[in-house]
Amino acid sequence: MTDTNGRRPGPRIVEVARAAGVSKSTVSRVINGSTYVSDRARQAVHLAIERLGYSPNHAARTLAGSKANAIALVVSEQGSRVLADPFFAGVLRGVHTELAGRRIQLLVMMSRQEDNDDLVAYLSGGHVDGALVLSLHGDDPLPRSLQARGMPVVVGGRPLVADDVPFVDADNFTGALQATRHLVSLGRRRIATIAGPRDMAVGMDRLSGWRRGVEEARRSADLLVHSDFTPDSGALAMEELLSRAPDLDAVFVAADIMALGALRVLRAGGRKVPEDVAVVGFDDSVLAATAVPPLTTVRQETETLGRTMTWRLLAELAGTEGLPPSVLLPTSMVFRASA
Repeated sequence: MTDTNGRRPGPRIVEVARAAGVSKSTVSRVINGSTYVSDRARQAVHLAIERLGYSPNHAARTLAGSKANAIALVVSEQGSRVLADPFFAGVLRGVHTELAGRRIQLLVMMSRQEDNDDLVAYLSGGHVDGALVLSLHGDDPLPRSLQARGMPVVVGGRPLVADDVPFVDADNFTGALQATRHLVSLGRRRIATIAGPRDMAVGMDRLSGWRRGVEEARRSADLLVHSDFTPDSGALAMEELLSRAPDLDAVFVAADIMALGALRVLRAGGRKVPEDVAVVGFDDSVLAATAVPPLTTVRQETETLGRTMTWRLLAELAGTEGLPPSVLLPTSMVFRASA
């Protein structure tokens, strides 16, 4: 087996664990200098690393007791999108708050899948002790690639793949279900959705919640358009929905930032909100309260998401036992004028 450059990839952490006769988590703790490992296990891991030549730069640094005292926040999006979406700012505030007073530096990076090889090489070269990864798309191998180099990783948002990587997420399914049930309770009959991307679990989970809500109310589940998390994509999706179903009277939008575009199209088409079309978003970002009209939405605590991701990573770096493989944070409805 070779990598994309034709070289045989180096040994993975699972191979080190197998050679040492211990678990992958024990190998990770040894590599990251944890004291919560027996002397026998530590010696076995050291010998296996030396024999296999596992991740020599990172292993040499950590086995020598040297720490970078830094973590990375890697966002798998273009920089322009990250800077425009309040979701990312909220997560970053949470990460920063959790690190306050800890003398740990934060490195923020934006990446694309085609840049993963360089990113993995850099992060595993001794610059950081662990990584937070946010906004994964599809089968992005980044978390597993970092884990294979012995680096602790926590993902923000449920990954579509790599189910053995710890993650923190909002309860997107339940939040979308609550939003849809609210629209049903208002007596709306033709309830559409502007769903998120197909290649992100957040989009699929919110779509599943909407579908569950309309089906349990005996409403049609065919009024949906997939979009990405931008205002323009929300506007295009709203135009498509109106062309397909001019009689729609409600729409659940999978993100507030897309709802802004949807509201713009409804206003331009002479549709009154909420009289003609009720609109519910998701996130309760700063955009929701200033929308016209103010947006009823599902609140997720983005700062809490950032704080919890950081706590989970720091706890693993400290060798804490019994950590949960995933954490699901609750959501709640925030009622305003749009629905």
